[in-house]
Amino acid sequence: MASKTVNYGEYAFLGGVILALVISVMSPFVPVVIMPLLIALLFILGVVVGVANIQEKEVNGFLIASIALLLATTSWNTLLAATLGLFGTAGNTLAALIASFTGTLVAFISPAAFIVALKAVYKLAKPD
Repeated sequence: MASKTVNYGEYAFLGGVILALVISVMSPFVPVVIMPLLIALLFILGVVVGVANIQEKEVNGFLIASIALLLATTSWNTLLAATLGLFGTAGNTLAALIASFTGTLVAFISPAAFIVALKAVYKLAKPD
């Protein structure tokens, strides 16, 4: 019977996305002193994903997707707020919730992208 290896990076990725969503939904109820710890946890999970989950063949795709996500977040949040603001208070509340989620997602994805980019630069600079 073949043994199945546990991919901690995959669990870290799923956990990071779920934690980003939970933090964004619960942020109005989380004490201010706890929020930096939660963001630090997202950062650590992002580092784990960058180190353990992205294989060499996935580097280019991951970096392109990360760059697109990180660059699009600012304009996405601005356009979303303007569009949903047309629906009054409920629209503004929904826009703030989504903007909070994208912010926490950036806190999770950016360290992973940094680590993967650093590994790619090292590989490119390493003599053959």
